[in-house]
Amino acid sequence: MYHTIAEFLEDWKEESKNTAKILGALTNASLKQKETRDGRTLGRMAWHIVGALPEMVNRTGLGMDLVDAKAPASASRIAETYKKGAQQLARRIKSRWTDETLGVVDDMYGMQWPRALTLRILLRHEIHHRAQMTILMRQAGLKVPGVYGPSREEWAAMGMQPPE
Repeated sequence: MYHTIAEFLEDWKEESKNTAKILGALTNASLKQKETRDGRTLGRMAWHIVGALPEMVNRTGLGMDLVDAKAPASASRIAETYKKGAQQLARRIKSRWTDETLGVVDDMYGMQWPRALTLRILLRHEIHHRAQMTILMRQAGLKVPGVYGPSREEWAAMGMQPPE
């Protein structure tokens, strides 16, 4: 768990940048790619990441702006809304919370979570769905941006053979 706001904000800066990179690679047509016949579309999964920011932290009283429940048909709108939400989250935490408030316990889905845990789960939730999205992006024929290192396409662009 996080011990300071600065620790979280450092992670958030990098991870939200990675998520923005993935969302920025989506196209309007790719939003219809499904994980399974009855599963979420890529657009719905992307919008779930966007909507989870206010949905989760508003349970702590942080007061972020809500987003529409229905996913937009525009990939650029999803990416832009995420960027705004990610920036708003960082600003609100920085201005409204202190290192001490990370220990405040909130009701989260019927459980009692310290805010430090809420932030950890928020970040891991986003990383989890971002990883799922990269599979759907490949199925949709998109180039996947590298996150923790070069993607297959980025290795090739560097003139190197991607590792197996």
